[in-house]
Amino acid sequence: MKAVSLGALVASALALASGTAASQEVGFPSKPIRFVVGQSPGGATDIVGRMVAGKMSEVIGQNVLVENRTGAAGSIGATTVAKSAPDGYTILVVSSSYSINPSLYANLPFDPQKDLAPVSLLAEAPFLLVVHPSLPAKSVKELVALGRKQGDALTYGSGGVGSSGHLAAGLFESMAGVKFTHIPYKGAGQALVDLLGGQITFTFASMLSSGSHVKRDRLRVLGVTSSKRTAAMPQVPTIAESGYPGFSTGSWYGLLAPAATPSAVIERISQAAHKSVMTPDVRDRMSGDGAEPIGSTPAEFQRHLATEIAKWRKVVNAIGLTAK
Repeated sequence: MKAVSLGALVASALALASGTAASQEVGFPSKPIRFVVGQSPGGATDIVGRMVAGKMSEVIGQNVLVENRTGAAGSIGATTVAKSAPDGYTILVVSSSYSINPSLYANLPFDPQKDLAPVSLLAEAPFLLVVHPSLPAKSVKELVALGRKQGDALTYGSGGVGSSGHLAAGLFESMAGVKFTHIPYKGAGQALVDLLGGQITFTFASMLSSGSHVKRDRLRVLGVTSSKRTAAMPQVPTIAESGYPGFSTGSWYGLLAPAATPSAVIERISQAAHKSVMTPDVRDRMSGDGAEPIGSTPAEFQRHLATEIAKWRKVVNAIGLTAK
């Protein structure tokens, strides 16, 4: 019998492990996938997550289940996924708040740029500045005039301190030279519910979550936050053209996985996400609600994240926003 060297045994073991890992990746997924949404049900992030999860279940051949883990502008959900097994079965659904939090919180329980890996940018959408129909203001200028007269008696809701809706309102206050009272919620969906009930004055809500309420006259829209009018509501003026040139913001939605997730698994999910958002029914629904379906590659989403984190750091510093 020939002697087998230690090096040969190690090489054989590594090859076996590599082959096993590769076969596991090729066979992915072999069980249901969990989408963790860091915002409450009914908000735009939840809507996009469920829309994509439903279609991806068909595309990828396994159930994709949605779980809401709310709190801290999405950080609780992000921490849950960052600490999950890096096997592709636990995926985080995020909005642009994910790129804002690093500028607000000095001690996040995870590193946004190291602990989670980009999978796909799903879609982008502007906000609508919406008010309860009982409010006398029928334009952006009238809302500002009312705010100056009533001071901080007018309230606006957001999905939490540091959420994209909160930053949109902060930017608006800064440019308009007026101060409103911020009411933070555990998710944008809850803020929208209270606006519908007349408990708060206004909110910057994604078109995906607020558009249907505007069309049913349950909310009044005063402006859209994109740089150009949206094709979904061409009659609605931009805030920029309503007296605040240069005002432009919105939200985006994407998927991230634990950092050590194999690249082949990330690529598999990314391709399924792209196919899901580009199927006619999902694409048309998103477009009809004012969102632009994207379905990017992981590398494209990585570049987008880096740009967004840098952009929002400048905005946070400019308006002096802090969070505990």
